[in-house]
Amino acid sequence: MGKAIYTAGAKVSGGRDEGQAESSDGKLKLDLRIPEELGGPGDGTNPEQLFAIGYAACFSSALKTVGRRKKVDSDDAEVTSSVSIVANDNRGFDIAATLDVVLPSLDDEAALDLVEAAHKVCPYSNATRGNIDFKLTANGQSAG
Repeated sequence: MGKAIYTAGAKVSGGRDEGQAESSDGKLKLDLRIPEELGGPGDGTNPEQLFAIGYAACFSSALKTVGRRKKVDSDDAEVTSSVSIVANDNRGFDIAATLDVVLPSLDDEAALDLVEAAHKVCPYSNATRGNIDFKLTANGQSAG
């Protein structure tokens, strides 16, 4: 394991069912609830929403980092993410994710190049690569 350059901490009690979550610095406090689609009350957030936000935010930062390296302006990028719970053959569950990236100021070829490069440096992409079903698009074109 490499040297950590930042570590986030959190404490959760109660899990996704009537749970509470708080970041170690106290800046984030959330009620965790099962979503309505899974039979819960839906009056809080859930791990999939948090993962979707984290992945989209991380990928957006990776786009900016790669954009600076390539001297390409990616400040107008929008990353829309979705994270799904998927039943697997072992009576358990897996995660699937999609990232749709729109870079209005770039043509399709430049957008694909930037998105594919960001996918190589994004920590979330590196952590999930080969472990989950994943789909990535740039300006509506399949990337990968």
